[in-house]
Amino acid sequence: MSEDSRASGTPRSARPRLADSLHGIVDAGLQTVQTRLELLAVELQEEKLRLTGLALNTVLAGLLLGFGLVFLMVFLTVLFWEEHRLLALGIATAVCLGGGLLAASNAARAFRSGTRLFAASLAELARDRAALRKPD
Repeated sequence: MSEDSRASGTPRSARPRLADSLHGIVDAGLQTVQTRLELLAVELQEEKLRLTGLALNTVLAGLLLGFGLVFLMVFLTVLFWEEHRLLALGIATAVCLGGGLLAASNAARAFRSGTRLFAASLAELARDRAALRKPD
């Protein structure tokens, strides 16, 4: 046995194994971090696509429903012009205001409910932490 190995109390062959073990642990940790970052990127992309689709559908629905409602009001006003034009205009106004209030209420509820952005990533990180806390 050499003097170095006697002085340190460990044989020389133990040092490379320790370095390999540490390298493996660091590598596994980095792989886990990389996987989690990739999951975050995927979730961001999904959220971007969801919000884009939501915005497009909301604008399109608002425009088409708005035009439809205006044409319906004009139709009913012309239909009842001789007998009940004020009633037709009043009902059309009430329907528009009621629909607007309902839409505003739905939008406020959706805004308060929040988003599920990063839900899967947070769940995976919680599982990682739980796995690290478990004794072997």
